[in-house]
Amino acid sequence: MEEQQVPAYFERGTDGPKVIVAGLDGSESSWRAAAYASGLARRQNALLALVYVQPYLPGGSSLGPPVSGADTGVAEQLLAEINEAVERVGDTFRVRWEFHTFRGDPYSGLTAAADQLTADAVVVGASERAGHRFVGSVAVRLVKAGRWPVTVVP
Repeated sequence: MEEQQVPAYFERGTDGPKVIVAGLDGSESSWRAAAYASGLARRQNALLALVYVQPYLPGGSSLGPPVSGADTGVAEQLLAEINEAVERVGDTFRVRWEFHTFRGDPYSGLTAAADQLTADAVVVGASERAGHRFVGSVAVRLVKAGRWPVTVVP
């Protein structure tokens, strides 16, 4: 039997995702998505980028452009919960991770995060809102964009 040569551009041990972005908004499905993404990141030795997209405040729209400077404290609360979970598992479950906050609507924020962080995959929780069946959820829009593999966690 003739032995096949591996092409010169193939690098053994480096295929697979390097950066996995997980959208996190505090909902149960987003926490499940973050847990799933952390398992993927651990097994692939990838960086887990947990991303919270802080929405613009709609109340300021009648007075001018949307208000983006106000902080609702959600990001700090999410980061505190992440740190607590990391301490709870200790050395049993090690994963490299970062927490990022972007501003805007969830789709645009996650798209910007995935672009800026050069994501190889995006993981999001399934929408818990009934209206998304008609309008389309963030997950569906990310899948339709076709720029990264997208995993939707129920």
